[in-house]
Amino acid sequence: MLRIDKMLSNLKYGSRKEIDKAIREKRVEINGKVCKSAKVKVDPKKDEVMFDGEVVYYEESILLMLNKPKGYVSANHDDLHPTVFDFVYDPYHRFDLKIAGRLDIDTEGLLLLTNDGQMLHEIIHPSKNVYKEYYVTVDQPFDPSVLLDEMVIMDGNNAPYTPMKPEVEVVDDLHFYLRIKEGKFHQVKRMVAHYGREVIALKRTKIGDLSLGDLPLGEMVEVDIEQIKG
Repeated sequence: MLRIDKMLSNLKYGSRKEIDKAIREKRVEINGKVCKSAKVKVDPKKDEVMFDGEVVYYEESILLMLNKPKGYVSANHDDLHPTVFDFVYDPYHRFDLKIAGRLDIDTEGLLLLTNDGQMLHEIIHPSKNVYKEYYVTVDQPFDPSVLLDEMVIMDGNNAPYTPMKPEVEVVDDLHFYLRIKEGKFHQVKRMVAHYGREVIALKRTKIGDLSLGDLPLGEMVEVDIEQIKG
């Protein structure tokens, strides 16, 4: 159960003071009846709350999948580039969303957003054994099976790092799928560069059992967390 003013302020309908004012102005309804107090408690799973005549959408845990295009940064705000949050539409923009596994500005594909800290940990921590799959395009013919060998690359802090053993699926001389459990800064690009090749296109296609499928570029959909426990 949640106090109505806390629920609405968490969803960015206004401050507690502004919500209290809206309630006094009879702009909030619960199950078809005008709410008379900011202290009233509601069950978001059972009670229908309306604000200014529109139904209030609330979930304790939200998981969203976006097919990120190139040219967008994985950040809430950026002074130079558009961000992935430009694709977050109503009612999801009201949630305090965090990015689960960022993608570089020139990388496209599956990006997850969630408001649940525990869920975030389940997705991105290597100990959870969740594979992230990438479709990789390189500049010259390349045998990606060499990526199964132990190597040392530099991480985001420019410190030596040995990646966990990945999985590889060859498509042709220039394309392959790479599945890794980590998500270090430029990890895929640095693993390939270790063998003298350059990644010229990169797309994340899966996280766990959750696949990008035919989700159009720039589109977003709500998904079930059980789908990522691959």
